[in-house]
Amino acid sequence: MQQKNRVILIHGLHQTAWIMRPLAKRLQAAGFDTYQYGYRSMRDSIKTNSARLHNWLEKHHHLDQPIDLVGHSLGGLIIRDFVAEYPQWQIGRCVTLGTPHLGSVCADYIWRLSPAVVGRSYIDALDGTVAPLPEHITLGVIAGNRPYGLGQLFLQHHNRKLRRADNMPSAEHLLHDGTVYVKETKIEAATDHIVLPVSHTGMLVDKTVASQTKYFLQHGQFDHSELKHL
Repeated sequence: MQQKNRVILIHGLHQTAWIMRPLAKRLQAAGFDTYQYGYRSMRDSIKTNSARLHNWLEKHHHLDQPIDLVGHSLGGLIIRDFVAEYPQWQIGRCVTLGTPHLGSVCADYIWRLSPAVVGRSYIDALDGTVAPLPEHITLGVIAGNRPYGLGQLFLQHHNRKLRRADNMPSAEHLLHDGTVYVKETKIEAATDHIVLPVSHTGMLVDKTVASQTKYFLQHGQFDHSELKHL
């Protein structure tokens, strides 16, 4: 049996490495070697956290061994920065979960009201200005459309603004996971993109999210046949 790559799991804003544990356990059950990378999402910038991931890998991993990367929310943007800034690493496949690749409307509102709540994660990341995805990176994107979470107050307000500006906004433009719009997760350079009935934080403990993540890491695409049964 072919040796699976080590999978580095990267949490999101206001979280710690432990929140990725349920997903890590499910990947481990499938034979993956996982590591939950922790970083200071509020205090440090995306560039600092990307550099620290690079430094950690230099100490604990060999350059000639490919790695897979899975990131939730802001963690997906750290992946974007990392693969652009440190091309010496062999990257197998990447999966992002609820990551606002195009910037975050919710973060924009919070940044204007109280910048300290998003800290240094806004600039060069949540503002939508993260580095472009290199062409050789195989990226799978999972979005959620269950609007549960603290961010839904901002997004409900924003949806009302959209409806006033456009009497018939498309349903897709209004869908979100309670923190991130589905449309914000879409990046043209992605290899595959799916939407699952999960919330922004709930996706981290969802079995289907785990199985789709596993499938993408194994095959480079999502299992669309499974989606027909949801």
